[in-house]
Amino acid sequence: MIDIKKLDIKMANKHLIDGDFSAVELAENCIKNIQEKNLKINAYLEIYDDILKKAAEADDKIKNKKDISILTGIPLALKDNILYQGKRVTAGSKILENYTATYDATVIKKLKEEGAVFIGRTNLDEFAMGSSTENSAYGVTKNPYDMERVAGGSSGGSAAAVAFGGALAALGSDTGGSVRQPASFCGVVGLKPTYGAVSRYGLIAMGSSLDQIGPIGKTISDVEIIFNAIEGNDKMDSTSLFENRRQISGKDIEEKSIGIPSDFINDGIDKDIFENFNDSIKKLKSLGYKIKEITLPNIKHSLAVYYIIMPAEASTNLARFDGVRYGLRKEGADMIGDYFETREAGFGIEVKRRIMLGTHILSSGYYDAYYNKANAVRNVIKYDFYKAFSEVSAIITPTTPAPAFKIDEKSNPLSMYLADIFTVPVNLTGMPAISIPSGIVARGKAKLPVGLQIIAPHMREDILFNIGRDFLAEK
Repeated sequence: MIDIKKLDIKMANKHLIDGDFSAVELAENCIKNIQEKNLKINAYLEIYDDILKKAAEADDKIKNKKDISILTGIPLALKDNILYQGKRVTAGSKILENYTATYDATVIKKLKEEGAVFIGRTNLDEFAMGSSTENSAYGVTKNPYDMERVAGGSSGGSAAAVAFGGALAALGSDTGGSVRQPASFCGVVGLKPTYGAVSRYGLIAMGSSLDQIGPIGKTISDVEIIFNAIEGNDKMDSTSLFENRRQISGKDIEEKSIGIPSDFINDGIDKDIFENFNDSIKKLKSLGYKIKEITLPNIKHSLAVYYIIMPAEASTNLARFDGVRYGLRKEGADMIGDYFETREAGFGIEVKRRIMLGTHILSSGYYDAYYNKANAVRNVIKYDFYKAFSEVSAIITPTTPAPAFKIDEKSNPLSMYLADIFTVPVNLTGMPAISIPSGIVARGKAKLPVGLQIIAPHMREDILFNIGRDFLAEK
């Protein structure tokens, strides 16, 4: 019996190369864990029917030592908003319940070339709109640490799948914290790369200037390996960065210097999270890091700016789902009636809320007052971070203001949006950030993981990996 929960990608690769077990056996053990646990957790929406065939192909490559990489034969989970040719993809919505992808996302193409084995598609908040995976049309994903609590969102299925041993690692997408927050809630590592570092081609868009595909794994090494496999320029994505645009500007800062925006962190944070954060600071100091107070005067506006820009972009992106070309179709009295009936039946409450908000923001008379002003403030926030990174090499915050909350606890949308307070500034500025496990807090009988967020300048994922490795004592 292979203990998936104790394996990371490096370890699994060594065992596969040494012949201790096969890729087929590794995949079979993932499937066994899924069969035992997924019915209660609901991390996976579908297990692909060709897993063992793909694993056998990986075994042949390993045996013949041909076209192999560290990811050959490694079982990965896939968030259900990333296109995998010939497979269903729903984005957690009824409006796409029978849609089959007609092409591979660039990240899928790259991972296929590496020989990775895709286990299945994981649950998410509908069209990635949410922080709890409660908004999925296909049921809530529960937290493997406490079934009464959420796994986080919107990549809750991916994080939960890795946490319970349903895959060695997973892909998610992060628009306002959707990789980092569920990683924190589920006790795993989640990376949001620099905007443009990873192609978005084949990702079902929510907020086009905010979305970024990112890996979830058990270790820093896991996410670094996957990031290295999927990053790079893509001619199919005009926002992906060329090498000459990825050079770091500004003066070099000592890598062991870390900034803390204390005035921002002190507000509305759970007592246990605050204590854990202070413990993390002490640990970093003991590892030789210099901790410096910094000021980000406009970061307090991030949440308001995000919830103007994101729904505006989402309402535009979701206009294509009309029942005419693909997906759900409902008959109305006429063509416009078809359109209304289809969208009414196909979209959930949260998606409708954000479409209406975004449409209002972009409407005549309000565009300048809301959308243009939000973009202006976004640039001011970017500049605040630029100045901070002239003094320190990284910035740390808690990943979330509280540990995983109970299912149905946050019925008020505003209270749910506030859960993103530490993660959304990273998406607004396009910087990379990572959430790493930083400890456990108690809630009654439940022992819940919490995370530390590390933020670095553009294209400096290496800083995130180095600090994360030190903190987690990874070799």
